[in-house]
Amino acid sequence: MREVASERDVDERPAIIERIVTLEVNGRSHTLRLDTRATLLDALRDRLGLVGTKKGCDQGACGACTVHLDGRRVLSCLTLAAQAEGRAITTVEGVSHPDRPHPVQQAFMEHDGFQCGFCTPGQIMSAVALIAEGRAGSDEEIREFMSGNLCRCGAYPNIVAAIRAAASQGDRDADI
Repeated sequence: MREVASERDVDERPAIIERIVTLEVNGRSHTLRLDTRATLLDALRDRLGLVGTKKGCDQGACGACTVHLDGRRVLSCLTLAAQAEGRAITTVEGVSHPDRPHPVQQAFMEHDGFQCGFCTPGQIMSAVALIAEGRAGSDEEIREFMSGNLCRCGAYPNIVAAIRAAASQGDRDADI
């Protein structure tokens, strides 16, 4: 007979509970069998191959995983995939138009709003949302509402300039 420290040491691991989830991502429906604990980030990257959304800190502190859920920005590393069922999910792959980049993407290119590029998808998703929310009235306001998105390269002045330029176009083509 073997000795155990506690009854917990001999209990079987809890069974993984899976669920069929249908996600509407970038206008397309995807039905997946997922562990109920799967995050939206992991479903997007690992199951759907949409790797534009980045896994940075995996704790909701860096903003690299920002996506839009029903037009509002969310941190996909803190959102369960099952919570997104029946809601419109937009990733960075879904913001551009078929024949041209989104105005925010274009502004990031024109203003060098990126260096290494790792944070860029999350920065773009937050920028699109903040313009749509009407929160790009000043550089201070842009910085405040982009404060959840970190850039280790320090491209903040260029990011702010890109957002200011995209917002000044007055083009509400910044659809979410």
